[in-house]
Amino acid sequence: MEIIIVSALALMASALTLFSGFGLGTLLMPVVAIFFPIEIAIAITAMVHLANNLFKVVLLGRQADHAALIRFGLPAMACAFLGALVLGWLSGMAPIVEYNAFDQQMQVVPIKLIVGLLILIFVLLELSPKFSALKFDRKYLPFGGAISGFFGGLSGHQGAFRSMFLLKTGLTKEKFVATGVVLAVMVDMSRMVIYGWDMSTQRQDIEWQLVLAASLAAFIGAFFGVRLLGKITIRAIQITVSAMLVIISLGLILGVL
Repeated sequence: MEIIIVSALALMASALTLFSGFGLGTLLMPVVAIFFPIEIAIAITAMVHLANNLFKVVLLGRQADHAALIRFGLPAMACAFLGALVLGWLSGMAPIVEYNAFDQQMQVVPIKLIVGLLILIFVLLELSPKFSALKFDRKYLPFGGAISGFFGGLSGHQGAFRSMFLLKTGLTKEKFVATGVVLAVMVDMSRMVIYGWDMSTQRQDIEWQLVLAASLAAFIGAFFGVRLLGKITIRAIQITVSAMLVIISLGLILGVL
């Protein structure tokens, strides 16, 4: 059942994220976290995210802006590595609070609390017109890369800051999307160095069939998404997905999930 649910969401999310505010990781990771421990969920999502973005690079990568890749991408890679290290440190911390609810013992652990809060914060930021309107000069690209990369490594949330800083670069829609895809791959490759080490010690906990199925579904979603680029507005879908993410984030924060 988890393979069907996650694969269906991966297909939908991959198609939508080419022209929505949310990234594939933002949509996919909370659902995977329902079935797996949070650090495993982030790692599984990262693998699907990397595979999907490599496919998108094949479709769009030749249009990426090389200057933005260097000025934004290199700091993003360095800070993604740091964010992944922080994730590993948090995942080893003991529960903060334990309580009983619904005849079950619930635990509020630091990693779920922080990731839940980040999901909640990024949902609010993604939907905020003021945040969406923020734009920065090209000289701030390295700073934007550092912020985007760190949160990409910590929780997978890199798209919001990446878009905010790239929007001011004067790129065409096609170059903007292509540059974002290549930058996402750079961050994914950096954080997978840490995730890969952790996964080597927990490979028995990884549902590899789910990773493969979700990756294939994401490929299909990206294929059709490229053909729909610029033809669909998805504000209503954004709001619906936001409501779902808020529920999931509260579940993580309260220790229910």
